[in-house]
Order: sequence, then structure tokens, then C-alpha cells
Amino acid sequence: MRVLGIDCGSQYTGYGVVEQAGRELVCCIAGAIKLRPRDSMAAKLQHIFSELTAIIATQQPEMVAIEEVFYAVNVKSALKLGQVRGVAMLAASSCGLQVAEYAPLAIKSAVVGYGRAEKQQVQQMVMRLLKLPEVPEPTDAADALAIAICHIHTASTLSRYEAAHS
Repeated sequence: MRVLGIDCGSQYTGYGVVEQAGRELVCCIAGAIKLRPRDSMAAKLQHIFSELTAIIATQQPEMVAIEEVFYAVNVKSALKLGQVRGVAMLAASSCGLQVAEYAPLAIKSAVVGYGRAEKQQVQQMVMRLLKLPEVPEPTDAADALAIAICHIHTASTLSRYEAAHS
């Protein structure tokens, strides 16, 4: 299974592709799409869309996973984040991929085993699970990898459950 995790943000949108090879998790690519503050919102969204579709084309994930909106400092931030999430979903669906959404609590639980884990704990576990020499930078990339790992763990748990009950 190969999953593209996307951590949506109005300044940086993190991405990370994780592949499950047997029992091993492998980081294929990770990074962040940096947005220029002076660009119009339309230009920022176009940039995110084209970068994500290019990543999907080169990395060939089977699925896309993103974080659900859980909290925003203000309405304006929430609207911007919603627009970025919409564009990320559009990029995935325009490439024929399904999108899974996960709450921050579920992501932290799947990666660290504790839903209230600190950001640094999540980053350290991402590094360990993927056997990386250091924490992926920027933090948005580590968050995107955590989202992808969450989907892989959730999907494998569901498939084991279905196999046991069929």
C-alpha cells in the first residue's frame, strides 16, 4: 500500500508518501509546498493543486489521506484552510484517488499510541517508524507522513477485522 499524506496549511502544505512493504514502512518522499504571502489566494491554490498533482503523477499513491479541520484561530483562517483542503481533495480526485480524512486525535493515536501526544512526540515516532536519520523538515512534512502512517495502520487494522469476521 502506498499513501500520500497531506498536511494542509495556508503558509506551507506538507506532503509525504509512505509505502508499506511487508511489515516495513518506507518514506518515499516528504516535503512542503511553500506559499508566497504576496500571492493572491487563487494563485496559492493553483500552486498547491499543480504541485500535488505532479507529486501524485510521479509517486503513484493508491490513496490520499488528509487531516480533518479541528480548530482555527479565527474564521478567516478556517476559510483559508478549508480552501486548501478542498484543493487537496480536488487534486486527489482529479487523479482518480479516494481521500480518507482523519481527526488529529486519531492520527496521534495511530502514530504515538496516545491521542494527546505533543507535536515533538509525533515527529520522533515518525522518524523511528520510517527509520529516518532525522526528523523530516519542515514540521509540515513530518505531519503529512504521520497522516499517511495513520491511514496505513487504520487500513490494515480494518482489513484484519474484516478477515476475522467473514
